[in-house]
Amino acid sequence: MALADPDLSGSTAFITGTTRGIGKQIALALADRGCNVVSTGKTTDGDDSELEGTIEQTAREVRDRGPEALALELDLRDEARVEAVVEASIDRFGEVDVVINNASAIQLANVADLPADRFDLLTDVNVRGTHLVAHAFADHLAGLDEAWLLSNSPPVTTDRSPGKAPYAWSKLGMSFVTLSLAEELAGDGVGCNTFWPVTTIDTRATRYFGLGTEDDWRTPEIVSDAVLEILARDPSECTGNSFYDEELLREAGVTDLSAYNLTDGDPAPMSARLFDPEFEREA
Repeated sequence: MALADPDLSGSTAFITGTTRGIGKQIALALADRGCNVVSTGKTTDGDDSELEGTIEQTAREVRDRGPEALALELDLRDEARVEAVVEASIDRFGEVDVVINNASAIQLANVADLPADRFDLLTDVNVRGTHLVAHAFADHLAGLDEAWLLSNSPPVTTDRSPGKAPYAWSKLGMSFVTLSLAEELAGDGVGCNTFWPVTTIDTRATRYFGLGTEDDWRTPEIVSDAVLEILARDPSECTGNSFYDEELLREAGVTDLSAYNLTDGDPAPMSARLFDPEFEREA
């Protein structure tokens, strides 16, 4: 079976954290299917930063593919800015029918080792940021015939995560907000779901924090392909789910995932086991 190739012409996606990595790859994958993109993040062309990628660069690559793009600087900790950016997006495109909470802060540390300001960063960006975006878009999405709100966050499978509890709580909080919204918008044709990679994905954060080696990583394309599988469904029926990328691709009939690997190795399910130590792939 072939992977989903939804026609997203006429749709507009608002995506947080599009400067690089998974967020950028999702933006480009959606643009390849005709979707307009609102590219948001903190790194802009005007920044004196050594980090590769900016919101404007992603927007330019979207336009090179044909759709329209709008680059808006966004710090998810700033409530007024979130509201202003959402308003500007709706004013520009009229309708924003795909909202993807991708941006996250990460810090893997024991409770005893993580200072309060780092805990606040994880909370403010991940949980509170997801809430602010969902809050700002909820009524707009509910007023459309079909719409999506997706979050890059794991299934809620545990009540503890020693060694990384603050980060885990913030990522699980993203899922909790998203899945709760699925119930609150039930009957409004809004598909609220989470997606999460089984393996670690090759991103700047993965390399910075030394989360395994290239034998353990897959490319961001596996996540964007999984998101396309979701967007090919009926949002009124596909809501309230926490999906793993491998699960979505298996349902599409994909049995060989080696094309996403960085090396010839067999990546372990490190990302799934961050929050579900007992996770095992289906036979």
